[in-house]
Amino acid sequence: RAGGGGAVLLPSMLMFGVILASSGLLLMIEKGILAEVKPLNPAAGEAARRGGGGGGGGEEDAAGELEAAVLRDVRNRTLGAVCGQRAMPRSVWDLPAGQRRTVLRHLLVSDKYRFLYCYVPKVACSNWKRVLKVLGGALESVDVRLKMDHKSDLVFLADMKPDEITYRLENYYKFLFVRNPMERLLSAYRNKFGEIKEYQQKYGAEIVRRYRKNGANSAGDDVTFSEFLRYLLDEEVERMNEHWMPIYNLCQPCAVRYDFIGSYERLNADANYVLEQVRSPSFVRFPERQPWYKPVTAETLHYYLCNTQRRLIKELLPKYILDFSLFAYPLPNVTSEFCRQ
Repeated sequence: RAGGGGAVLLPSMLMFGVILASSGLLLMIEKGILAEVKPLNPAAGEAARRGGGGGGGGEEDAAGELEAAVLRDVRNRTLGAVCGQRAMPRSVWDLPAGQRRTVLRHLLVSDKYRFLYCYVPKVACSNWKRVLKVLGGALESVDVRLKMDHKSDLVFLADMKPDEITYRLENYYKFLFVRNPMERLLSAYRNKFGEIKEYQQKYGAEIVRRYRKNGANSAGDDVTFSEFLRYLLDEEVERMNEHWMPIYNLCQPCAVRYDFIGSYERLNADANYVLEQVRSPSFVRFPERQPWYKPVTAETLHYYLCNTQRRLIKELLPKYILDFSLFAYPLPNVTSEFCRQ
């Protein structure tokens, strides 16, 4: 696109595609190397989120830790390969203004404990915000029952001066949490279009009008998953709502060198590790999952993916390929054999 100053920029996804191809990641995916990385054992992850060790004893715990260590190594190596490319940003100041604004708006600051947390919607960010409010003294406990205010009593890096931003990026502990991209999209779809009237009216009604014949009278509460994916296909990544914008674009892991990348699959264990690293008080713990929360299970994801046109999923993957490859998540399996199971 030609900018106001006459500069010509390659579309971001084309640039990323070139970078990925040149670093060999697309070839790795094609050969099945990254796709062979298995997600963490769901049972082990669930036990970790409950704070227990599960019933499998020491061997199962050791196996889970080894599996997590392998995944972290894959992520670190892949990030190093991609971010080491000459065209990739080395700091937030190398980013175009819009991308820089997005990442700075998603970096939460704790000056007291000297850390930066890049929040990603649909990856336990509400609970992390509770933790920050407790650490900052705005909440007495993570268990206080109240509707989460996502703005008040939180400090965003975007609100600081350039020299203050640079100092914190260079000296504070930095972390983010990631999740399987398709699982995150399904979670956003079920939550926003199944429960939140504001999203139904703002996005849902428009989606139905755009992709369904005779959909002009829809209230936006009947959006199908396929219609949602078609909408994502037509959206520019950098203009997406934060709940379905790729994690890469939200947190820019090449421009911001994170000290730790935790995963939703090991939420409790990884969160406890981070709290230890930032030396939070012993009484501060990561919140338990709310009883009303309905998680996306493997079976639920299987059902939605296998009842969606394969073409839609295949065409959508390039927009989220960095989230799959950089964070070592397997590409969705929608083969006929898998879907018959």
